[in-house]
Amino acid sequence: MGGRIRAARERADLTQEAVALSAGTDRPSVVRIEAGQQSPTADTLFRLARAIGVSPAQFF
Repeated sequence: MGGRIRAARERADLTQEAVALSAGTDRPSVVRIEAGQQSPTADTLFRLARAIGVSPAQFF
């Protein structure tokens, strides 16, 4: 899932910092999620999707 989140973020031309700020989380959390070291909660997943401008379904 982390790779899909990273790919969507990169397609949207957004930095990890910008996504983290918009999603109400910190950059290290986004880094760990994208690297597959941390699983996002459902709430975080929805906030990341909203910050990137995609549907959460694209992450699955």
